[in-house]
Amino acid sequence: MRDIAESIAVWQAAGVRFAVATVVRTWRSAPRRPGAAMAVAENGEVYGSVSGGCVEGAVYEVAREVLDSGEAALRTYGVSDDEALEAGLTCGGTVEILVRPADDAHFPELPYVLGRITAERPVAVASILSGDLPPGGNLVVAPDTPDGSPGSSPGVTVRGTLGDGRLDGAITEQARGMLAQGRTGVVRVGRHGERRMDRLAVFVQSFAPPPRMLVFGAIDFAGAVARMGKFLGYHVTVCDARPVFATRKRFPDVDELVVQWPHRYLEEHPVDGSTVICVLTHDPKFDIPLLARALRTPARYIGAMGSRRTHEDRLARLREDGVPESALARLSAPIGLDLGGRTPEETAVSIMAEIIALRWGGTGERLTRTELPIHH
Repeated sequence: MRDIAESIAVWQAAGVRFAVATVVRTWRSAPRRPGAAMAVAENGEVYGSVSGGCVEGAVYEVAREVLDSGEAALRTYGVSDDEALEAGLTCGGTVEILVRPADDAHFPELPYVLGRITAERPVAVASILSGDLPPGGNLVVAPDTPDGSPGSSPGVTVRGTLGDGRLDGAITEQARGMLAQGRTGVVRVGRHGERRMDRLAVFVQSFAPPPRMLVFGAIDFAGAVARMGKFLGYHVTVCDARPVFATRKRFPDVDELVVQWPHRYLEEHPVDGSTVICVLTHDPKFDIPLLARALRTPARYIGAMGSRRTHEDRLARLREDGVPESALARLSAPIGLDLGGRTPEETAVSIMAEIIALRWGGTGERLTRTELPIHH
């Protein structure tokens, strides 16, 4: 829902009634992951996608029914189902989709959720899918200073309910753990939150802050990489020690533009396991202290631009600085996949393709030459 949050916030502010369809479970080669969402307004307008085009038509009709009835609905579309084939799910896999009304009467917590999402602050939403309670109902959990809402406790704000206080407490703890890991999925508990698997299925959707992309070196290639990073949902920072290059005119859309020595910036700002670091300066006076620091962080990806000869020199300098071989093995250099591109934009595609492949376990091979699942 993150990608449609701003759009549905406009609907809400204007008093437009709408329903939200969310992918809650997938099997095999489903085109989109749990959490993907599509919103349908009472005037017929649509934002988002739940399957990349396969079942949107069928889900649209369900959303219209949900708007009329005011009751949430759970639908499953699989390649072997007649309904799914009519809907167009010919790409394989199975998706389960929760469709629920999102007006003040049925989801009063939504403005709070949208506010957290747009402010890039963590929040989780739990909803019952199946069991002896009806689908729907929302429990919102935010790891934050409590605001006095019922159920709030030190370090967490809780809004809404799933219909049972003990169930709310159990799911709150589950949601806090899943949110800390940035994980979205289904948990199974007893009717009152007991550790049993036969009563309730609860979907927990985590909205963690977007991952960070740190681009060092304010060159033309950096502009293309930054634009691609923003397009893919990263919070993008461009950093360079040279103020003549690090200007808003050259980088108008980045979230943060910093004029500072790169290694000093990295020393002063935390890096987590979702952060990607792109070092594009290929200048030893910047690269060596920066990479020596970067390779001590838990960053998911660290890539450095430059020729193979430049990289060999870089490795020798880093070894002289005492960087161990195990850390050097984490370095992706020369940066990117072998796509044969030459322009800044083509190079940016190459770099982001490598980052995506690393994130999801892709091979970087042409799909026509593999027999692996399309969606890992």
